[in-house]
Amino acid sequence: MKKILLLAITAVLVAALAACGGKEKDGNGKELVVGASNVPHAQILEKAKPILKKKGIDLKIVKYQDYVVPNQALDSGDLDANYFQHIPYLKSQMKEHGYKFANAGAIHIEPIGIYSKKYKTLDDLPKGATILMSSSVADHGRILAMLEKKGLIKLKPGVDKVTATVKDITENPKKLKFDYQYEASFLPQAYKNGEGDAVVINSNYAIDVGLDPQKDTIALEDKDSPYANVIAVRKGDENKKNIKTLVDVLHSKEIQDYILKEWHGSVVPVSGK
Repeated sequence: MKKILLLAITAVLVAALAACGGKEKDGNGKELVVGASNVPHAQILEKAKPILKKKGIDLKIVKYQDYVVPNQALDSGDLDANYFQHIPYLKSQMKEHGYKFANAGAIHIEPIGIYSKKYKTLDDLPKGATILMSSSVADHGRILAMLEKKGLIKLKPGVDKVTATVKDITENPKKLKFDYQYEASFLPQAYKNGEGDAVVINSNYAIDVGLDPQKDTIALEDKDSPYANVIAVRKGDENKKNIKTLVDVLHSKEIQDYILKEWHGSVVPVSGK
């Protein structure tokens, strides 16, 4: 009798676990785990948390300080989604590491900025000035395209601005030097240390250390930038109910109004992919 009872209990437990697994697989589970950079991503998610709660979703936010680990965590299944990267970086990571990811929706743009403790404008930069920028090649085209638009350099005709590198510079009247040995997260500290003549910093890292991209930069990327930050998921998960709900909430007027009010143009909301 004891053996029969034990078998019955085991069967019930197995069935229950299978049901829970099926529920999670269908994307209808209550908890949704999203990795994010501290600012503005995690703050935006915190604002969305009570709205998602009303829709039956418990949002758990895991904060990261770098651009590498969040994709590793998503790939391993530790996260259901992450929210920290723009589309070109996502594509480069997929190509480099073989990740099977998908863009579930673009949420906002953070105009990248150039900061300097020594000079007030780009025109003030002397010949041979050193510009510090991220070691992430995915950011180089973005930065070089901005410098070209500001008139400091020229790139090869017809080159893809997204994938351009310093080797694609054909004209450099000021003979600017580009130093890209630092990880993006260290650049605010390099700026505070007075390193380089100018430092290119992603807005999320700038805001995180108290810099205001609208006031403290000597040049700011235009708001029509194609570098939208997205909700990234494992391929196939973009159609899950919870992921779709998350994206819909982040596209809502309440969240978009919050972004505009909180960051005054340093972070700009977008809708779509």
